[in-house]
Amino acid sequence: MPRYSRCRATADLNLTQVAKYPTQTQAKKRKEKKGGEEAMTSIRRFCCDDLLRFAHVNLDHLTETFNMSFYMTYLARWPDYFHVAVAPGHRIMGYIMGKVEGQGESWHGHVTALTVAPDYRRQKLAKKLMTLLEDFSDQMDKAYFVDLFVRASNTPAIKMYEKLGYIIYRRVLRYYSGEEDGLDMRKALSRDVEKKSIIPYKRPITADELEYD
Repeated sequence: MPRYSRCRATADLNLTQVAKYPTQTQAKKRKEKKGGEEAMTSIRRFCCDDLLRFAHVNLDHLTETFNMSFYMTYLARWPDYFHVAVAPGHRIMGYIMGKVEGQGESWHGHVTALTVAPDYRRQKLAKKLMTLLEDFSDQMDKAYFVDLFVRASNTPAIKMYEKLGYIIYRRVLRYYSGEEDGLDMRKALSRDVEKKSIIPYKRPITADELEYD
């Protein structure tokens, strides 16, 4: 649990699981199955009923879980920032939960949680969900940037976010449980013409120094 009171916000993903090499036949079947599922995947707003069906998505140790009231608050206040990817048969593949906050040039979209179930990884679902949140932040709420927090040790997730255009803005000391540092990563949006929001901070900060007002 992070030390800061910002509701344990994290965008960690477990991207390190690698399956054993399949045979050619197995690989073909998996490709056909995944190709069909990807084509039929639907992304929609998260709804109350999904709270009873998404436990399997939160199984790995890098996924933060919250109480029901926390999810309901996001669902009520920021429904446009809470989306779920659904496979054929209505099985939840992954979800993204976020919000918009701040004032002035600190007005930004924030990724509170992003996770994809192990069976549905490597299908670019995380990228699709992130793009959706970024588009809402940029086009609807006219935010200056999108930010997220990730464990400093979660190299696969950090690399993924960098491929999506995020930079490490600053390090937050002892943000996570176990005294682990967190990385505040940001991506500038179209309103931030001069890209001021992504000029790296010169020094690490503590969780108590985080400001979003």
